[in-house]
Amino acid sequence: MTSTTADRLSTVELKPSYNIPLVLVITAIPLLFVQPIAGGVCAILGLFLMLQAVTIRLQFTATDLDVYRGEKLLRRFPYQEWLNWRIFWSPVPILFYFKEVKSIHFLPILFDPNTLKACLDQRCPKI
Repeated sequence: MTSTTADRLSTVELKPSYNIPLVLVITAIPLLFVQPIAGGVCAILGLFLMLQAVTIRLQFTATDLDVYRGEKLLRRFPYQEWLNWRIFWSPVPILFYFKEVKSIHFLPILFDPNTLKACLDQRCPKI
């Protein structure tokens, strides 16, 4: 990425999306009556993902994807180290995958999928 391209890209913070956690929690309610253990696991996973959606933020900067919890920077992923990315299941995006030179990452879609895709296309176009 050239410096003029980097200068044009402003930082974008993705808004949270509660779709996956809500579906899991709502699904858990009737499931608790049929399969209490499965319903409990589904409810706990949904509540955990809801907490993550409330607290975790992704910011696309000109050079990096930054992951924050509140004001604290947890991880920085420089685009120059990315090899590939993909959003799984286009009709209802549920999982974001990206591969760096040394590692692979999977994140549930707990943020606006349309803005995520637009930022990825702009900052890390697929080859």
